[in-house]
Amino acid sequence: MPAATPLSVLDLSPVVSGQTAADALRNTLDLAQHAERFGYRRFWLAEHHLAPGVASSSPAVLVAAVAGRTRTIRVGSGAVLLGNRTPLEVAEDFGTVAQLHPGRVDLGLGRSAYGRIGDLARKSAAPPQPAADRVVDGLLVPAPPPRQHAPHLVERLRTHAGLLGAFESGDYRDQVGHVLDFLTGRYHGEDGSAHRSAVAEGADLETWILGSSAGPSSRAAGELGLPFGANYHVTPSTVLGSIAAYREAFVPSRRLPRPHVMVSADVVVAEDEDTARELAKPFPRWVHSIRAGDGAIPFPSPAEADDFEWTDEARAAVDDRVRTQIVGTPRAVAAQLRVLRDATGADELLITTITHDHADRLRSYELLAEVW
Repeated sequence: MPAATPLSVLDLSPVVSGQTAADALRNTLDLAQHAERFGYRRFWLAEHHLAPGVASSSPAVLVAAVAGRTRTIRVGSGAVLLGNRTPLEVAEDFGTVAQLHPGRVDLGLGRSAYGRIGDLARKSAAPPQPAADRVVDGLLVPAPPPRQHAPHLVERLRTHAGLLGAFESGDYRDQVGHVLDFLTGRYHGEDGSAHRSAVAEGADLETWILGSSAGPSSRAAGELGLPFGANYHVTPSTVLGSIAAYREAFVPSRRLPRPHVMVSADVVVAEDEDTARELAKPFPRWVHSIRAGDGAIPFPSPAEADDFEWTDEARAAVDDRVRTQIVGTPRAVAAQLRVLRDATGADELLITTITHDHADRLRSYELLAEVW
């Protein structure tokens, strides 16, 4: 595994306490320009809805804005969610951006939770399976967090699904296949008639699939011969299984002759350990707001994080993410990222960093790039 494994950025346009969504979006544009100068390969934008602490809700719009403010860095979605949009909408949205910025656009596809509410409700109600932490080639693979049984979580998802017009997306592999068909001009309706989009067809972009488990996403990525983004930063307990399923299912394609994996990680870097730990202090409180079903709150300051009253149940809900966040000095973080790379066999790493102060976030990415 080469030492110069590429690093990329995943940004949520985090809204921090005391600021607005407009501030967050301006910070995203600024971060993208800095990431380009620092030497990161890609700059990806997430898709989250109805979350007070996240401004990245329309990846295609934000990708276009970032591409227009940068010159060389690849820009893409991490991920646009099928089920919230139709394959044609996705192909035309990203095709439009790629026509304007050829060779620089990544279309990362994910599965929407809103189209799987029934499955999520059944899993939440099922008895939890015993699990324990593992350490694999030096990498912590934590036990999954306790399942949440609160009925209001499922009802909240149903409400959001209705507001988004989200739908059951059917077979995920077929949905991804439809996106690819629009991009290659090979889409045919059920009656066999051809349907072609001028803006999608021939768009010069890369298509990725992102996944969190050894399920439909990892299998679809492998069967379609696409690169795969594995999620260590949100679901670290399943990262190795998802990569193994992808590699097992992989079929070489004209797009990709061999499996290609990018793995995500939560990272905070500072000049010294104490400063890094202080910058990372709000992270558990922020994760708890997500896992409690309230949607991501505006990212707190370290002082605000100190005011939160933790219970044993609340700590257990965020333990896996807190222990797998990589925090420290540049060399210490780089060493841990190499462990992540080697244990997963990653070809690339996708770094996501949130701090309350935008300058600290810029500095974290800069320090990591310098040492890497």
